[in-house]
Amino acid sequence: MFALTSPQKRHLKALAHSRKPVVIIGEAGLSPSVMREILLALDHHELIKIRVNAGDREAREALIAEICATAEATLVQRIGHIATLFRRNLETPRVDLP
Repeated sequence: MFALTSPQKRHLKALAHSRKPVVIIGEAGLSPSVMREILLALDHHELIKIRVNAGDREAREALIAEICATAEATLVQRIGHIATLFRRNLETPRVDLP
């Protein structure tokens, strides 16, 4: 995982504001193919939004924590069902951090 400072988180939140979720996780939960899509999206975009349609808050938080741990991504913010994740692509960085 990548530790972010407050100014970096603020910058990433501003960048993510206009973006739409690239992956939507339904009631069936996190399947290997969905996780593969999240990993591909993080490799390509570095900063993504995902929508987690789990029933209750604890289930959403557990699912987001599992995704972050598996993808080695950092949770930038979570608002309702939408989580914003960041993972630096060391080969071709796309997001400039302050």
